Amino acid sequence: MSRDEEKKVLFVIGMERKLERFIKEETNVNSENMIILQTYQPVVSYPFDDLMRDIIIAVYQDNVEEIIVVFTNDDQKNTRDILNKIYENKELQDKIQTLDYLFKNCMPEFPEGTVSTWLHGGETSMDSVQKTVNTIRNHPLLPSHVKVKELHIDQANEKLSEIV
Repeated sequence: MSRDEEKKVLFVIGMERKLERFIKEETNVNSENMIILQTYQPVVSYPFDDLMRDIIIAVYQDNVEEIIVVFTNDDQKNTRDILNKIYENKELQDKIQTLDYLFKNCMPEFPEGTVSTWLHGGETSMDSVQKTVNTIRNHPLLPSHVKVKELHIDQANEKLSEIV
C-alpha cells in the first residue's frame, strides 16, 4: 500500500487490538500522521450519528486529508453472534416488537426498517462499509479534498487490500 507519508490519515476500525498493530505495520503512513478511531463496528448508521460527528471533528481538528474505513471478515460473524444473543433474550421480545413497529412507522426518526437491520448495519459487512464510505464521502460537512477509501483486512492470511 503506497501512500504519502506526510499527510494525515484517519483509520476507522473495529475494536480488535491486532487491527491497530497490523495497520501500523502494513501501511506506509508515518505513525505521527496516523489517527485511529476505534468503534465496535466501523459503520455510520446515518449522516448525523456520533461516529460521523467524531470523523468530522477529527478532519477539522487534525487536518485529516484521507479517511480509510477498515473492515475484516470477522465483522459479519461478530454481528451475527450479537444479534443472536439479543434475539434469544426472552425479556427483550416485547421491546424488540415495539421498536420494530416504531422503526417501520415513525420515519424519519428511525432510519432503519427493523432493530435487526439497525444493529446489523447491512446485509454483509461489505454492504455496511460501502454504505459508510458513501455516507462519509457525501457528507455536507466533509471538505471536498478529503479522500475516503475502504480497506479490507483478511486476518487469516494477514493480507490487506484496498477496495476501489
